[in-house]
Amino acid sequence: MGRFVTEEKFLAVQAYLTGKESYRDIAQRIGTHHKSVVKWVSLYQLHGMEGLIRGYTTYSKEFKMDVLKFMNESGTSLLETAAVFNIAAPSTVLQWKRLLDEQGEDALNSMKKGRTPMKKENNPTPPEGTTEALQAELERLRMENAYLKKLNALVQSKEKLQSKSKRK
Repeated sequence: MGRFVTEEKFLAVQAYLTGKESYRDIAQRIGTHHKSVVKWVSLYQLHGMEGLIRGYTTYSKEFKMDVLKFMNESGTSLLETAAVFNIAAPSTVLQWKRLLDEQGEDALNSMKKGRTPMKKENNPTPPEGTTEALQAELERLRMENAYLKKLNALVQSKEKLQSKSKRK
């Protein structure tokens, strides 16, 4: 199942609404699951072409609570609720419901996606020639020296292993 452009979705919806094909026939012809076609038809009927256009969306905590409240009060299914509120995937509503049941309202707060930015250290370099600058340079040189010693020992141990294996 790949992503479909708006025109493909619209053609599938039109094929169903004209009565030419069933959900399953359309889905089989375009290579998707029949529930996708059901979702497209309901989105089109409720929101028109806007319902078929998708983009990245973030939802506020209040919106999520309104959606869940509507679903509980009206008794609509996940698919119907997602269609009414123009939510891309019914599984999103299910995820919100589970979060609310397991962790409470605070779990519905929007969270930023992606990595958190690295924090810049607030260690300005000390002025050249001061004791702090000299100690920092000494520490850096000690670390560099220790690294080079370990690297040299590693190279020598590899050479020993190679010479042992060549003798046999």
